Amino acid sequence: MKDIMKRNYKILLLALMLAFASCSFTTKTFDDPDKDKLLMQLITYVLGEGHFSPKEINDEFSEQVFKSYLDQLDPFKRYFYASDIKEFEAYKDQIDDQLKNYDLAFFNLTHQRLLKRLEESKAMYKDVLENSFDYSIQEEINTEYKNLEFVKSKKDMRERWRTQLKFSTIANYDDLISQQENTFSNKKKVQNMTAVEGEDVIANADGLFETKEKKSLSELEQEARQTTLNSLNELYDYIEERQREDWFAVYLNAIVAEFDPHTFYYAPEEKERFDVAMSGKFEGIGARLQKKMDVITITEIISGGPAWKQNKMEVGDQILKVKQDDDEPSVNVVGMRLEDAVKLIKGPKGTDVILTMKKVDGTIEDLTVTRDVVELEEVYAKSSTVTKDDKKFGVINLPGFYVNMDDYNKRNAATDVKLEIERLKKENIEGLVLDLRNNGGGSLQTVIDMAGLFIKEGPIVQVKTTGGQKEVLKDKDQSIAWDGPLVILVNENSASASEILAAAMQDYKRALVIGSKQTFGKGTVQTVLDLNRMVKNNTGGDMGALKYTIQKYYRINGGSTQLEGVKSDVVVPDRYSYIALGEKNQDNPLAYDKIDATDYNVWESYVDYKKAIDNSNERITHNEQLKLIDENAKWIKRIRDKDQYSLNYDSYKAALKLNEDEAKQFERLTDYKTNLTFSSLPYENKLMSADSVLREKRERWHEALSHDVYVEEALNVLNDLRMTYSVKKVANNVKE
Repeated sequence: MKDIMKRNYKILLLALMLAFASCSFTTKTFDDPDKDKLLMQLITYVLGEGHFSPKEINDEFSEQVFKSYLDQLDPFKRYFYASDIKEFEAYKDQIDDQLKNYDLAFFNLTHQRLLKRLEESKAMYKDVLENSFDYSIQEEINTEYKNLEFVKSKKDMRERWRTQLKFSTIANYDDLISQQENTFSNKKKVQNMTAVEGEDVIANADGLFETKEKKSLSELEQEARQTTLNSLNELYDYIEERQREDWFAVYLNAIVAEFDPHTFYYAPEEKERFDVAMSGKFEGIGARLQKKMDVITITEIISGGPAWKQNKMEVGDQILKVKQDDDEPSVNVVGMRLEDAVKLIKGPKGTDVILTMKKVDGTIEDLTVTRDVVELEEVYAKSSTVTKDDKKFGVINLPGFYVNMDDYNKRNAATDVKLEIERLKKENIEGLVLDLRNNGGGSLQTVIDMAGLFIKEGPIVQVKTTGGQKEVLKDKDQSIAWDGPLVILVNENSASASEILAAAMQDYKRALVIGSKQTFGKGTVQTVLDLNRMVKNNTGGDMGALKYTIQKYYRINGGSTQLEGVKSDVVVPDRYSYIALGEKNQDNPLAYDKIDATDYNVWESYVDYKKAIDNSNERITHNEQLKLIDENAKWIKRIRDKDQYSLNYDSYKAALKLNEDEAKQFERLTDYKTNLTFSSLPYENKLMSADSVLREKRERWHEALSHDVYVEEALNVLNDLRMTYSVKKVANNVKE
């Protein structure tokens, strides 16, 4: 919600600077290396005075920071010993006092100890990987590392490294065996040529024939260990490049994350990357990534970017390894800092990066992506017409609530959607689907203006700011762009501004919301504060920036979307149904609450929503595609929740084979095809005649829509609404 952040930034900045002036925050307060102390002072003050729901910094707060910080430092429990933890625990309830006194004793102790343990572990993993793994014995590993105890001895530590490295290596071992089997199963033998015993003749890259000896299992096992070793060496190279300020940023973020999951400290280098992201352009693969514990996950595919064009990645996929080209070893990014992994993934336009992905369904796949310039503003509204039962309907896809930060009137989501509606009306549509799936939000003002396209006037959302003041934000424009049947399509990744619009239309009874059981559940607003502006006579270098929560918004009926999200009027199964997504699954989310409803008048319409909902539920019950999607979602949940794995190769391979066999029953999901045909509007057809990239994007979109069971059901609902709208309107006119 960029505009509301900007609007309140100046007010908060002025207030905080006045407060800081009275506190005399200058770099002269402390001696330099104690820029760290000044950062602690600044951040705790800002959060105490400016956060929407400041936490009491007490012993309970200390214990939570203690646990979170150590989880981030050692997520696999393979650095610290139980004796280290016992020593650290002397500070378990002292962190609050140290924050108040700007005391770095706990950080200094853990930082120095971590550096020592990292150096020890480097020698240990190399020693472990010197020896062959025996994949014939029966043993297992539990990957729910957070439940592990810290080891008590070097012997136990070596055993932990051995099992974890054996687990990493067994995947490499299986890959090599499979690659060799595939190579020799496709071999081309030269006629009348006798192969040397133990060798086969295969085609090389130039199509010429050469002899190639099969490797033994022991050779493949050694090669698999070498691959693991190379990955760890790369990882430790990155770790050793980290400066003290990088580790201190981890500590600070363990502290600020206790306030809520969207409060974050940006160290200077991270702040620079944030600024680049906000500028709207970078060179990379075009995907947003998030790290939770040790796993890097795709959270968004940026429309028009390389990953989008490849069309093989999806939200929820995990990145396990990164490889720059075929001649270099893969780098294991599990456990790596997100920032370091991003360095590997990004790169110059035209270069390739090979990503080893763990797909949402649990399968492992290598994807080669050619990097390109990614335009972050490729999120504009687009529309299409579709004919169903001889009636024409409109579909508008809105990936984000975008706005030009320098000039709101230059271009924004609300004016673009209004323009698309006007164009669709010229095509004589009888109903409209607004697709907000995977829309993560954006500008609050555009939500208000967009909601006003569908109602005459009235309140859209209520906002509470730090300190408890409430403001009702209203649409004051009495014009209506679309007064016909309206369906809003959502899923678990529809968040923030998307939830405001869906909630407002639902409260006004202006539209039916169709999709997942509930939306994401983010009902908060953040601002980013440049900490350098808080310090007078700054000679200590860049202080970074702090993003923190300043507001919470509420529906016009008084309920919050925080945690609860927006409940769909018609719930449709999807592949994420049983996966822990959304705000409620984040650490330390703000609580759900309610305030008084504001005055608003329900939309006066002739539409029979109950009838349409009943009809839709009946169709969903008998829809075989949706039944299969639900079964697939349950299977995905089971695969993702698995944490016990065999380190016996035969058992490991059998489990993989079972997963592959089970996955085959869901292959027909991609075969689903509706009988619907989607068409671009006349103005866009003219543009596409001169723009092949735009044409490819629209063709891709229309093809996806023709396979989309959710859009199909949304159109079924629109058709029902259209029919009841017509019947009731006619009946009402006769009565009048």
